[in-house]
Amino acid sequence: MVNSSHAVVMDEDMESGSLLMGSYPDKPRTFPNMKSNPYAPFIFQIFMGINVRVLLVLLLLGLGAVFYIAASTSPSIVFFLCICILSFLFSLYLTKWVLAKDEGPPEMVQISDAIRDGAEGFLGTQFGTISKMAVLLAIVIVCIHLFRSTTPQQEASGIGSATSAYITVAAFLLGVLCSGIAGYVEMWVSVRANVRVSSAARRTAREALQVAVRAGGLSAIVVVGMAVIGVAILYATFYVLLGVDSLGSMKVTDLPLLLVGYGFRASFVALFAQLGGGIYTKAADVVADLVGKVEQGIPEDDPRNPAVIADLVGDNVGDCAARGAVLFESIAAEIISAMILGGTMVHRCKIEGILSFES
Repeated sequence: MVNSSHAVVMDEDMESGSLLMGSYPDKPRTFPNMKSNPYAPFIFQIFMGINVRVLLVLLLLGLGAVFYIAASTSPSIVFFLCICILSFLFSLYLTKWVLAKDEGPPEMVQISDAIRDGAEGFLGTQFGTISKMAVLLAIVIVCIHLFRSTTPQQEASGIGSATSAYITVAAFLLGVLCSGIAGYVEMWVSVRANVRVSSAARRTAREALQVAVRAGGLSAIVVVGMAVIGVAILYATFYVLLGVDSLGSMKVTDLPLLLVGYGFRASFVALFAQLGGGIYTKAADVVADLVGKVEQGIPEDDPRNPAVIADLVGDNVGDCAARGAVLFESIAAEIISAMILGGTMVHRCKIEGILSFES
């Protein structure tokens, strides 16, 4: 009974942070301003370095080329592209609405800036590592396709090993871009919406819920739009370049097999993002509890404990950015797998006319 009472007292001391060092001195809850230059992915840095008018012209030319290729493929592809573009425009409206909300008092802004800098720095390091490994893996994919024998479908359509290798790598690299953008947007939104939701909660719960829902909806729209537009662009581009359904070329029912590299790349990013962010946030959480709360007596979730900031950084990169990459991977893989199953069904059942695969 005595041991049990002693254990209860010890647990209470651990929870209150007074086991070893006593209570943490009641210092002013100030937080140093460590705000640095915001990180942006390399592709964003390239776009930001271009003149706005030149960038607008390039964007219009790119959209024109994409819509021309889509119109040469199927009206369905044009419809999907229009929906994706409208969703991106709506996400811009949501972004403007969320960012217009106030961030609260200076103390909240300082902590939010520290979390944002940490999350952007983590993603910068992580994306750099993923990019290097992606280049190496792309080289491995090219070598595998060059030295392996061609499949009967490739021989029937006249696609050689080199063409198959370049197609797979192109799909792989587009998956790099789209998956990276999806993950970065998730993190970018979360680190800016968190403080605005907290500030809104100081007024009314309704306003806080509204800001949170619109910020989450913004992330969801971008993730789904990037997954769909990537698949649509790849499908239309391969359809036109390979002359699908023309005499002596690949059949449209076999075209989805060339999109597997896109889904594989999405899984590749999701794996590293989920594992890296999850391990980081769990390590920071353990350090914050053991060293900060137990040994130094710092109250739990106190911003004066650097490990608490690191834990919150891990929540943003592990639960937000990584979750965006995982959702992107799931959506892209499900779309491509459904296309492969549909093409196989059309081919085996010999469905023609209005129920054809292209329709």
